[in-house]
Amino acid sequence: MSWIVHKFGGTSLAGPEEFRRVARIVAAPDTRRRAVVVSAPAGVTDRLLALLDLAAETPLPTRLAALRTDLVALIDALVDGEVRDRLVAELDGDLETIRAIGASTALLRAVPAEAWALVSGFGEFWSARLLAAVVSKGGEASADWLDARRFLVVGSAELGPVVDWATSRERLQAQLADSPAEVVVVTGYVARTAAGSPTTLGRNGSDHSASIMGALLGADEVVIWTDVDGVLSGDPRIETEAAVVPRLTYDEAMELAYFGARVIHPATMAPLVSAGIPLSIRNTFAPERPGTRIEAESDGSHGAKGITVIDRMALINLQGAGLIGVPGTAARLFEALRQAGISVVVISQGSSEHSICVAVRSTVADQARTVIEDAFARELERGQIQGVEVQDDCAIVAVVGDGMRGTPGVAARLFGALGRAGVNVRAIAQGASERNISAVIDGADSARALRAAHSAFYLSPRTISVGLIGPGQVGGQFLDQLAEGLEWISADNHVDVRLRGIARSRRMALSESGIDLVRWRDAVAAADEPSDLDAFIDHIRADHLPHTVVIDCSASPDTAERYGDWMAEGIHVIAANKVAGSASIERFREMHRRRRKGGARFLQESTVGAGLPILTTLRDLRTTGDRISKVEGILSGTLAYLFNVYDGSRPFSAVVAEARAKGFTEPDPRDDLSGMDVARKLVIVAREMGLDLELADVEVESLVPPQLEGLDADAFVAAFAECDAAMEERRATAAAEGRVLRYVGSVTTDGRAAARIEALSSDHPFASIDLTDNVIRIASARYSENALIVRGPGAGPAVTAGGVFADFLRLCTGLGADTDPGGLD
Repeated sequence: MSWIVHKFGGTSLAGPEEFRRVARIVAAPDTRRRAVVVSAPAGVTDRLLALLDLAAETPLPTRLAALRTDLVALIDALVDGEVRDRLVAELDGDLETIRAIGASTALLRAVPAEAWALVSGFGEFWSARLLAAVVSKGGEASADWLDARRFLVVGSAELGPVVDWATSRERLQAQLADSPAEVVVVTGYVARTAAGSPTTLGRNGSDHSASIMGALLGADEVVIWTDVDGVLSGDPRIETEAAVVPRLTYDEAMELAYFGARVIHPATMAPLVSAGIPLSIRNTFAPERPGTRIEAESDGSHGAKGITVIDRMALINLQGAGLIGVPGTAARLFEALRQAGISVVVISQGSSEHSICVAVRSTVADQARTVIEDAFARELERGQIQGVEVQDDCAIVAVVGDGMRGTPGVAARLFGALGRAGVNVRAIAQGASERNISAVIDGADSARALRAAHSAFYLSPRTISVGLIGPGQVGGQFLDQLAEGLEWISADNHVDVRLRGIARSRRMALSESGIDLVRWRDAVAAADEPSDLDAFIDHIRADHLPHTVVIDCSASPDTAERYGDWMAEGIHVIAANKVAGSASIERFREMHRRRRKGGARFLQESTVGAGLPILTTLRDLRTTGDRISKVEGILSGTLAYLFNVYDGSRPFSAVVAEARAKGFTEPDPRDDLSGMDVARKLVIVAREMGLDLELADVEVESLVPPQLEGLDADAFVAAFAECDAAMEERRATAAAEGRVLRYVGSVTTDGRAAARIEALSSDHPFASIDLTDNVIRIASARYSENALIVRGPGAGPAVTAGGVFADFLRLCTGLGADTDPGGLD
């Protein structure tokens, strides 16, 4: 029977639910037998090492008791009855062994290597026993567990553990002969020496155990289960659109691993390479995803497979005329570094031989300088070498891919992208295989360099098809702002922006090549095609263009209803329309479910604070781990203006009529006075805080009397005077107490939300704002004593369009563009 080897690390076995998830994965029907290599539960190995490290100074019982309590709780959560009692008894026996070793260590005042190896491996035993019991309990597959120390024999060498393959294979087969189980759970990390002493494969050695197990069994495949979806094309913390690479060759994977990508270690991969066994990297928490498959043969794709960066590097340059034509100079340099145990990451030498530069870790830069100066002391003294120069705070960006071999222009693409991004290259290295091109750059440029390289290789071309709905005041201002910034957007962001459609309520203008942004009004005026959103979207979304975005500057509920459909098809949406963000929670969740399905983005900054970065600020706080407790503020530019101007010298109704005449209110002032606009904004804010708030949950104080709701707008303004006495009484009462009236919206983490008039002290941050200003006060764990304030113009087409424009730039950044437009992003 053939085999498949699975490996699960500590994060995959962190608690009861994780154990159950792993059990479901390995018990799933398979025609092959399954060997399951496991690490210790998350954090257990560190606790064991800490116990032994302190054993010479502090008695163990207290710390052992705490460890036992946690492990017994894990056992109790997963199994019961005789199985539970057996596992607890075995655990107690192991803990007694650890206690005895600790006592011996206390007497010796030292920890022998064998003691470290024995104690540190107990976590794998506990994982293996417990997982085998959980799989057996489920009944889908028979399971047993196997102690790797019974068969795995290794020796030590300079490059790491060396497996005695013949002995290990013979012993393994003997062990398996006694176990017919479909699932065999094997302890990772642990082994024995030829003399029979316990040893380990080093930290993170369970991956190595899995590859050894695969080679010993001649497995069809080895699967490393972890907490990521596979190998990514770039660091997702920097490159937000980094994607899973479906297939890699062994060589590509080892190159990426060396340069810090989350791939199995090259030394660990060696047994699989020798045996030609494929390796897959998959996500324990999303087993339905295929992950990355690593094998001998290339998938035939061209270009780069991944771009990665190593930070905290130093560039050391040895230069001088005395180096030219002198044999053995490089040998002396590298021998000096070898004797000091310093690993060289990049080597670069010009054909003139005037200089040799190497990149090393910053932590050993000073040591490297010293050993090189010692090695060339005589030449330095004679002036044959000018000096040893160290440039610290460097980084290395590496582009990896078998498909780059023999492809002209690969280096030009990389260095052209870095040049356009303003990244200076200090040194270059490329092997004859052309599989890896590495460049040493300033550390401060590492993120920009990765994004630029990723864009150049992975996301080309970056053309964005843009469709705008609602070219009114806000939409028109946005198009004007886009026209003004188009040149630097294209240059700095490496994005080709094509405005391919503008839709009004009755007519729409479409263009295959793109509407001229300078003359967009002419295109709208000449449009004679009836508006049809289905036809509009079909035109905007073109198969030959990689990205599509719809920008909705209307207030149409019908348009907002379609967001989910569009995003499910991969179309990004930027909304100044509040309807979708404040819709029912069921509809809101469904929209985002469809968004995730299509891999699209939904941006709506302008729906709350016009151009103010309110939602972005809330998102950044949550992303960085802050806990928001309350958000409150003046969220309506119209209501801000009304209560700023109203001082009792004129009736409140007169102030409303004047504001309407100046265009500071909606044509029907009740749209502002009802407070529903503020309520919708509170719902959007609350959902950005992670709350499932409904519009009906917001306590809203309307300034519109019920008896005036049925009138037309003009009649309402005329009749609104009957409310003046009540409003004046509230104002006068507040003024007598040294307070002012403001219309304030607030939401707290317990789900309480309100939009109402409040009487605030004159020194309150909301008391002294300019006319139509919006102001938001954010209280959080990080900003508990001095709340974070965001303040600025909160009304007007220009600033609202600025918020839409900011969202558009964020989208450009997310599509792989490097955005640095003077701090606008």
